[in-house]
Amino acid sequence: MTERTTVRLPEDLLNRAKRKAAAEGRTLTSLIEDGLRLIVTEKEKNAKRKRVQPRVSKATGGPMPGVELTDLSALQEIDDLDYIRRIKNFK
Repeated sequence: MTERTTVRLPEDLLNRAKRKAAAEGRTLTSLIEDGLRLIVTEKEKNAKRKRVQPRVSKATGGPMPGVELTDLSALQEIDDLDYIRRIKNFK
């Protein structure tokens, strides 16, 4: 059974997804569906995966330059970039 839902996405991500779907001759829905299946499958396989920690400087013992521990969006970006790297290596 297929259900409808509303998803809020950043405009640039949505535009890139639409272009990718069009380039592959498929619908945006099928692209999103495949992406979700990939993520759900990976989560099941890596249920006990190690938590990503911010990089630490060996010289100072603190975070590497450019890593601000009080900036949650920067930490999320580090986590997202690591996640993207793992997905690319997954294939």
